Parts: sequence; structure tokens; C-alpha cells
Amino acid sequence: MVKNFDDVQKLGNESMEASLKSWGAISRGVQAITVELADYSKKAFEQGTAATEKLFSAKSLDKAIEVQSEYVRNCYEGIVAEATKLGELYSNVAREAYKPFENQLGRVNS
Repeated sequence: MVKNFDDVQKLGNESMEASLKSWGAISRGVQAITVELADYSKKAFEQGTAATEKLFSAKSLDKAIEVQSEYVRNCYEGIVAEATKLGELYSNVAREAYKPFENQLGRVNS
């Protein structure tokens, strides 16, 4: 009986430790994602402002269309790159949050 209680207590302690490690990984990951989104927002705002200034200084319709086309292309490329980067960050968060539980789940399945 005492051995079973000790095993349960040990499992409980391991579960708590794994949970704390997992939450730490999630916290760090969410912080990294937040910083990335803030940086991207700032960059996108600056690009939009620069494009607006170029658009207002355009001397012809052709030049305005060229500026607008360049801005749209840059926005699209930026969004695709950012989505890829965020996907990797989310994937890393999930992987790091799962790591502390790998050993426990392996023992349960055995």
C-alpha cells in the first residue's frame, strides 16, 4: 500500500513539474509570437505610410498605378512570409509544450 501511495505521489509530482514546464514553454512561445506580430504591424504601417507618400507625390496616373502595384505586391509577399513564420512559431510552441509530457505518456501507454 505504501509503495502504491509513493508511486502515486511521485506521478503527481512529475505531472506538476511537467505542467509547469509546459506552461513555461507556452508563455515563452506566446511572448515570441506577440513580439513578432508587433514587429510586423510596425513594419506594415511604415510600408503603408511610405506608399501613401509616394502615391500622393505621383505626377501621373501611370506612376500612381505603379506605386500601388508595388505596394500590393510587397504586402502580399510580406503576408505570406509572416504567415509562414507564425506557423513555424505556433508549431514550435506546440512541440515545446508537449515535450515535458512525452515520458509520462510513454509510460502510460506501456
